[in-house]
Amino acid sequence: MDRKKILWVDDEIELLRSHIIFLSEKGYEVDTVTNGEDALTSVKEKLYDLIFLDEMMAGMGGLETLSRIKNINNSIPVVMITKSEEESLMNEAIGGKISDYLTKPVNPSQVLLVCKKILEGKKISGQYAAKDYLQDFNQITMALSSSLDYTEWIDIYLKLVNWSIELDQHREIGLEQSLSDQYKEANKEFSKFVEKNYKSWVSDTSSKNSPNLSPGITEKYVLNHLRDEGKSVFYFVLDCLRLDQWLVMEKQLADMFKIEKDYYYSILPTATPYARNSLFAGLFPSDIEKNYPDYWVSGSDDENSMNKFEKELLQLLIDRKRIKLRNDLKYIKIIDPEVGRNFEQNIHSYQNTHLTAVVVNFLDMIAHGRSDSDILKEIAPDEAAYRSLTQSWFNHSSLLNIFRALSKMKNAKIIITTDHGSIRSLRGAKVLGDREASTNLRFKYGRNLKADDKHALYVKNASDFKLPKRGVTINYIIAKEDYYFVYPTEYHRFLTHYKDTFQHGGISMEEMILPVITMESKS
Repeated sequence: MDRKKILWVDDEIELLRSHIIFLSEKGYEVDTVTNGEDALTSVKEKLYDLIFLDEMMAGMGGLETLSRIKNINNSIPVVMITKSEEESLMNEAIGGKISDYLTKPVNPSQVLLVCKKILEGKKISGQYAAKDYLQDFNQITMALSSSLDYTEWIDIYLKLVNWSIELDQHREIGLEQSLSDQYKEANKEFSKFVEKNYKSWVSDTSSKNSPNLSPGITEKYVLNHLRDEGKSVFYFVLDCLRLDQWLVMEKQLADMFKIEKDYYYSILPTATPYARNSLFAGLFPSDIEKNYPDYWVSGSDDENSMNKFEKELLQLLIDRKRIKLRNDLKYIKIIDPEVGRNFEQNIHSYQNTHLTAVVVNFLDMIAHGRSDSDILKEIAPDEAAYRSLTQSWFNHSSLLNIFRALSKMKNAKIIITTDHGSIRSLRGAKVLGDREASTNLRFKYGRNLKADDKHALYVKNASDFKLPKRGVTINYIIAKEDYYFVYPTEYHRFLTHYKDTFQHGGISMEEMILPVITMESKS
């Protein structure tokens, strides 16, 4: 095993000889120099893993030496050592991109701790992550064999998501496949759980055994804030947002906002026309079709035909709950970057609007775009890369700039949620149906639909699931776990084409268990 190489720069290096011997005994290779010029020469001639640098040296001082070392090799970690405890000096050193800061006199344990943290921190944290995950793995496996309620399923999903993000940082320990297998097993049991309980949930939403479902979310988390006359409420619905995607986005917002999170279950199918209309209307799809038939447009389930009346449905919900807005409801749908930039530039004109509802479609576009683009598949070949792609988009998006502007509004209450998530679909399921059946990959409605019970939930009576009837002979099938539907015609071609694409509409934790975030500015 290669010994890590350390350069120690100090004009009183002989006084530190015991520290250097101690580090050598711990397995590090330590070179020493007594001035900045020699330090620069050493850095040019040899590749070091870490540099200890004295701040007060004759000739070239520590800060100047630091700057010139970084010009030679900006990636070398540098630990500044000084007798001074002045805050201005600390700030100056930190601004010079040091990795740590020690104040003289230093003791051997301090030095060793810094070495381990910088040189072995990732390896050590990976070892502990592996140990902790394997412990949680066993606990989750045991839990999956028991009878879980909806809150316990949320806990299971939270653990798996948090481990997904944690293990993203430790790919070297090789636990991704174990985690993937556990997700698959969990979704198998979760699909059984939903199939067993869903009809009772939708028939009695007030039962303590029923989770929060899509129709109740806007009233519970948004409308209640409208009764606070001093607040301006911003309601963001990020289409196709998964919990893991939100957690990587949240890191950019934690310094700006006080953040509270809760969770709810999407209705079935977990598809935009059903789930988002339900979210805005405060009603199940069958009730929208019955009470507002003009707003439940028949036809193909796509953005243009099925979600044209979200603002109207939201206004009807507000009216039914007898909430009087102090000014007109504002509704914005961000479907391309230009709309997002325009909203960002004009965000301050909304600061006195009582309720502003914003739908952001970009994450859904990423999911669909990856299905059709070899380049996006190359950029995001797996779950970890998909999260990274989300984070990259968000970090450079107008949406983040919008949130930054809102963080400066003291009267703004921000609620963020989604209509459904998505799942990486890896297994094809053969389906039979007539040519009039819908084309969706994770759910279908039509006549004489047939699929294996292991792969799909069969809905014979739409009213049992509070779905639109569409016709007396219409039934629905909803994919379980990570299956996607493929017709027998050109089966192998389409099986290959849609494999490893992110889809929604079916039953999985990723599609159904969704975050609701409430934020207020810290300033």
